[in-house]
Amino acid sequence: MNEENSPKLDISMLETKYRDGLLGDTLKFWFPRSLDAEHGGFLHCLDRDGSVIDMDKSVWAQGRMSWLLFELYNQVEKRPEWLAWGKSGLDFIERHGFDSDGRMFFHVTREGLPIRKRRYAYSESFASIAYAAHAKAENSDRSASKAMDLFDRFIEWNFTPGLMPSKFTDVRPLIGMGPRMIAIVTAQELRKNLGDDPRLKLWIDRCIEEIERYFVKSDIRCVMETVAPNGDIPDHFDSRLLNPGHAIEGAWFIMREGIFRKDGQLVKLACKMLDWMWERGWDKDCGGILYFQDVKGKAIQEYWHDMKFWWPQNETMIATLMAHIATGDPKYAEMHMKIHNWAYSLFPDPVCGEWFGYLHRDGRVSSPLKGNMWKSCFHHPRMQLICWQLCKEMKDQMSETP
Repeated sequence: MNEENSPKLDISMLETKYRDGLLGDTLKFWFPRSLDAEHGGFLHCLDRDGSVIDMDKSVWAQGRMSWLLFELYNQVEKRPEWLAWGKSGLDFIERHGFDSDGRMFFHVTREGLPIRKRRYAYSESFASIAYAAHAKAENSDRSASKAMDLFDRFIEWNFTPGLMPSKFTDVRPLIGMGPRMIAIVTAQELRKNLGDDPRLKLWIDRCIEEIERYFVKSDIRCVMETVAPNGDIPDHFDSRLLNPGHAIEGAWFIMREGIFRKDGQLVKLACKMLDWMWERGWDKDCGGILYFQDVKGKAIQEYWHDMKFWWPQNETMIATLMAHIATGDPKYAEMHMKIHNWAYSLFPDPVCGEWFGYLHRDGRVSSPLKGNMWKSCFHHPRMQLICWQLCKEMKDQMSETP
């Protein structure tokens, strides 16, 4: 870090905020109350006070929450309860998460009976990273093999032409950034916990190249969510729709790869994505990252477009802090504090703990629930863990500077 351009950040304060928020608030809200002692896995559809309001289970959540617990065990402290709780989620996935064709379900009953199976394969990616983190925690060859097998299934289903049923007809085909950015982060997690494998680098390289070629639009300073197969932008509701938080999340996946490889071009690409989508996503009137925008500034058909969901704020906090560490540019420190201060003034629940998930544009709470089929113990604690680690890294860099 360039000390002359060092931001006016209270790194010790931020480190404490993220560490204590993770260990003393978020985890205490979710555990052990979300554990299903009767059927295994996690009950994650929780009301404001943590009471269960629906006993159905998202398979996404089982994988994501297991991954988080194993990551804490591997990186923070080898607490036996974290290991045991993570294994409960993994065991539930093993018993109830898979259909007869090897694909995974999205939504099951408390007991594990299938309710819904979606066309895409993200359950496989989240289970893959959970198995990989468990493989490291207990040196399990079986879990390592399962992790790679699920990664291969995710890749095959998402990238084999014609295999996944199309969301639309072939009149107006579209491709999405989502599978590409999730392939990157899944491969990164597997590499971190299982070691190098040529398949992982191959898919990271391919997906970064495709994101840059098809979705990053320098002429309009934008990162598209969906495009035509040749990268064109059809002038219709669905293809004009931007998801700034999603693009910013993808940016920090690429930035992390640039930092890992010491590749300044990848860092530059990621910062460009962050800059452009901050410009388009930051609500200049009320603060925070808006959920949707239209690439041409036209009216948006999704009625929740101006709401403030929890996770885009989380992903932007990671991306801005990571960008500051990677570049030393004080503007990213300023951006981080801007999103940090705004989010922490509105999302935390001072009465029951954790964060609310959904705010109106002006910051009023839209729904008091803390968990559903989409929100579980994942985006928020992942942000706290990563930002805590980034703050420690910044302190180490500063202490090494003469």
